[in-house]
Amino acid sequence: MIKFENVTKTYNKTIRAVDDVSFNVKGGEIVGFIGPNGSGKTTTMKMLTGIIKPDSGKITINGFNIRNDPIKAKESIGYIADSPDMFLRLRGSEFIELIGDIYHVPTDERQKRSEELAEKFGLTDALSSPMMSYSHGMRQKMMVIAALIHKPPVWILDEPMIGLDPKSSFELKQLMRDHTKEGNAVFFSTHVLEVAEKLCDRVIIIKKGKMLYSGTLEELEKKNKNESLENIFLELTEK
Repeated sequence: MIKFENVTKTYNKTIRAVDDVSFNVKGGEIVGFIGPNGSGKTTTMKMLTGIIKPDSGKITINGFNIRNDPIKAKESIGYIADSPDMFLRLRGSEFIELIGDIYHVPTDERQKRSEELAEKFGLTDALSSPMMSYSHGMRQKMMVIAALIHKPPVWILDEPMIGLDPKSSFELKQLMRDHTKEGNAVFFSTHVLEVAEKLCDRVIIIKKGKMLYSGTLEELEKKNKNESLENIFLELTEK
C-alpha cells in the first residue's frame, strides 16, 4: 500500500536528508520507522504525504503515484503530523467539520465517527471549546480523530504517542491493530523501542538519511545474540 522507491531529498544542495531510500508497507502491516534525531524520519513522512517533493524517486500510496495523482493519493492517507498546534482558533467540532468537508465525508457518517472517537479519547466535553484552550495531549488526540474521520486505508503517523496519556496510547495502539486486521496499512515513526517491539510487524531503521535495517526486531536480535535491543539500536545508529 506504500511504495517508496529510490527516494532522495537534499536541502540547500548540500544536506542529503534522505539518501536513495526504498521500502514497502503492505496491507495488514504495522511498520515502525526508527532513528535518532536528524535521521530523516520527518522528511520521509512529509514526502509520503505530499507536503514536500523528493528530488528523485517514486512514491506510491494505495496504488496512486503521489506526484502524478496527488489528490487520489492524499485521499488514501490519514496523517498525524509531529506537531498538533494547528487550527487552534477553531473549536474541536469545527476542526472535525473542516476535515470532514475536505475529505467529502457524509455528515451523518462524520458525526457518528467523531462521536465514537471523541468518547474513546475522552474529548466529548471538549469539542465545543477552542483548541487553543486544549492541553498538548488534548490537541494530539484531536489530530488523531481528524486523521481517522474519513477511514483512510493508509495511516502515516509521525511520533503519534507523544503527549498521549496511557489510556489514549492504549486506545490508539488498539485502533492501529484493528486497522491492519481489515487489510489496511500503518506506517509510524517512533523513538520508543518498547512501543516498536510490542506493536510492529516490521521496523525500518534509518540514520543520516540512509536505511540501515528493514525487518523484524526478532530477526535483528537473532543476528546480534546476547545483546539487548537497546544496545543493538545504539550500535547501529552510533557507528
